[in-house]
Amino acid sequence: MLNLKKILYSALTCTFLLNLNIPVNSTEREVKIYSGRHYNTDREVYKKFAEETGIKVRLIEAAGISLIERLKREGENSQADLILLVDAARITNASKAGLLQSINSPSLEKDVPDNLKDPSKEWYALTRRVRVMVVNPKVVDVNKIKDYTDLADPSLKGKVCLRNRKSPYNQSLVANQIVNKGELETKAWLSGMISNVSKPFFPGDISIVRAVSKKKCGVGIVNHYYVARMLAGVNGRRDALYAKKTSVITPNPAHVNISAGGVAKYAKNKAEAVKLLEFLASPSGSKGLAAPTFEHPLKEVNQNQIVKSFGAFKPDKVTVDDLGSNNSIAIRMMKEAGWD
Repeated sequence: MLNLKKILYSALTCTFLLNLNIPVNSTEREVKIYSGRHYNTDREVYKKFAEETGIKVRLIEAAGISLIERLKREGENSQADLILLVDAARITNASKAGLLQSINSPSLEKDVPDNLKDPSKEWYALTRRVRVMVVNPKVVDVNKIKDYTDLADPSLKGKVCLRNRKSPYNQSLVANQIVNKGELETKAWLSGMISNVSKPFFPGDISIVRAVSKKKCGVGIVNHYYVARMLAGVNGRRDALYAKKTSVITPNPAHVNISAGGVAKYAKNKAEAVKLLEFLASPSGSKGLAAPTFEHPLKEVNQNQIVKSFGAFKPDKVTVDDLGSNNSIAIRMMKEAGWD
């Protein structure tokens, strides 16, 4: 099994180097990335980094939870230099598990806002995602929904669609509400909202947009970029038509989540990993990651017209570190409320 894993790793990483037209040479500087981001457009950013620095990029992509488990298994033998994960809970859990190391980088301290980085300097945000509500105006009154808490209104009985409890995005949303409003108020909100849910719970955000469009429910909670990708036709014409039947409501202030990166604890190429992380968090690097995926860069708003049509957003004051710290409480409260 171990040999199979080595073969799989070599195949994936070498393929990426060949795609960049960069020769494999063991004497050259390189950086190995374990990434929970799954966008082909990220590779263009890595290519630009390689061209500017001469540092070769090797890449493995997998689901975030799989990457974390892999890092735990590999321990000191891990090949990872840089770890990229989506969602506050995943990056903070990686830190708590001792998978990252603290680094000293004036560049990262300057480029990443205080609320979007680890106080212990183990991870830094790279892009931002806004948790919005998607509504079918033929099913519910759009004017009555302005905030996540409105989904607990009894008038929405049977009209709310939610992704399942395992979704880190929803876990972070609940953690956000705990920080903003306290456990008692969050418990009441969860109870009311879950009683309004049109079950079963959904496996992903895109399936929620489809359900809202088809009037299987009237309103759901999703990350903004999923709707934008559908409207742009990334998922095909049918999904574009589904998304056009819905309206996006952005709470003010809004819950903002992230994708983030940190240097692996046992990085063999630490200097190169820090340099790449600095590149990705820079204004041009963050924009390079976020623009084609419809996410928001760290300090700007995505200028794509579809994203801009969702309206301006004001992030609330909850830090990413707060989201991670309250993740276990959020999961417990979700379970107690019947969020399957």
